[in-house]
Amino acid sequence: MFSEKANSIFQDAINTYKVLNTIDQPFENKYSKDEDLIAHLLYRKCWIDTVQWAYEDIIRDPNIDPLGALKLKRMIDASNQDRTDTVEYIDSYFLDKYNDVEVKSDAKINSESPAWAIDRLSILALKIYHMHLETVREDATDTHKDACQKKLNVLLEQRVDLSTAIDDLLEAIGSGDKYMKVYKQMKMYNDDELNPVLRGQK
Repeated sequence: MFSEKANSIFQDAINTYKVLNTIDQPFENKYSKDEDLIAHLLYRKCWIDTVQWAYEDIIRDPNIDPLGALKLKRMIDASNQDRTDTVEYIDSYFLDKYNDVEVKSDAKINSESPAWAIDRLSILALKIYHMHLETVREDATDTHKDACQKKLNVLLEQRVDLSTAIDDLLEAIGSGDKYMKVYKQMKMYNDDELNPVLRGQK
């Protein structure tokens, strides 16, 4: 099933990042886009999410230097754009994959595209990873560990449900029971022409 492959690649990306566990480490994709394009995109997607998770932790430091916080905010903005672009690349992959499917006359559209559901699955992998760490923290109380274990159980159940939903959606698209229709995000605040503040600085 597709979700098994995706979850395995997400775990691989997280584990690889955590070896050095620093936002400054270089990114090297383990999967060739020529040999396995979707694996290449999934690994990149989760790496972006893993780095951004670290960004979000760092920027919440109450003692962070204001200039450093501003620089980090710019990095988060760039990461968000990279994340969105990668999600759209994943949807493009599926649009091409299912391009020749004969769509049934009563086919329905899904509320979200496959890639945006996969986006949630990638972030869920990070939540599971970090919540698990809280259940085994040596300096944490038993009460804290027990509370985090309950949350972890919910997250694990959520991953099963989301994985099943993604597999079902892809099967439905592949059989023509559902069809894909992708709307680009069209974010305006990073665009020199669409953001009035940026436009005014030209």
